[in-house]
Amino acid sequence: MKKIGILLGLFILTSALATAQKYAFVDSEYIRKNIPAFTTAQEQLDKLSKQWEKEVADGYAVVDQMYKSYQNESVLLSQDMKAKREEAIVAKEKEMKDLQNKYFGVDGDLFKKREELVKPIQDEILKAIKEIAVDGSYAAIFDTAAGGNILFANPKFDISDQVLEKLGYKN
Repeated sequence: MKKIGILLGLFILTSALATAQKYAFVDSEYIRKNIPAFTTAQEQLDKLSKQWEKEVADGYAVVDQMYKSYQNESVLLSQDMKAKREEAIVAKEKEMKDLQNKYFGVDGDLFKKREELVKPIQDEILKAIKEIAVDGSYAAIFDTAAGGNILFANPKFDISDQVLEKLGYKN
C-alpha cells in the first residue's frame, strides 16, 4: 500500500511539473515581413535571381538557335563541318549548364548572396526568440509559418510582436 502511495505521489508530482511548462509560438513569416532590412534583402535577391535567370535563358535560346540552324544546314555541311558545329553546340550547352549551376546550384552565387544578406537577419530573429524563451521560461516555441503541423494556436500565445519589439520594430 505504501508503494502505491509513493507511486501515486510521484505521478501527481510529475503531472504537475509537466503541466507547468509554458509554450508559445511565433509566425516567422510575419516577423520577417515587418523587418524592412529583410524585405530589402529579399527584393535584392529577387532582382538578382531574375537577372541571372534571364542570362541563362538567353544562353539556352542561343543554344536552341544554334541547333535549329545546324539542322537546317546539315545537308549542306561536310562531315568535318558537322562535327565542328555539333561540338560548338555541345560546348555552348555545357557552358550554360555550368553558368546555371554557378548561379543557382547548391553552393551557387544565389545561395551565397542569400547567406550574406538574409542569414544575419535570421540569426538576429533566432537570438531574440531564444532570449524571450529564456526570460519567459518557455519550454518550447513553435513556428506556425515553418510548415509545422500546428492545427490550432490560440493567438494569446503568439509572441511574434514581442520578438519584433525585442528587435527594435513596432507594429
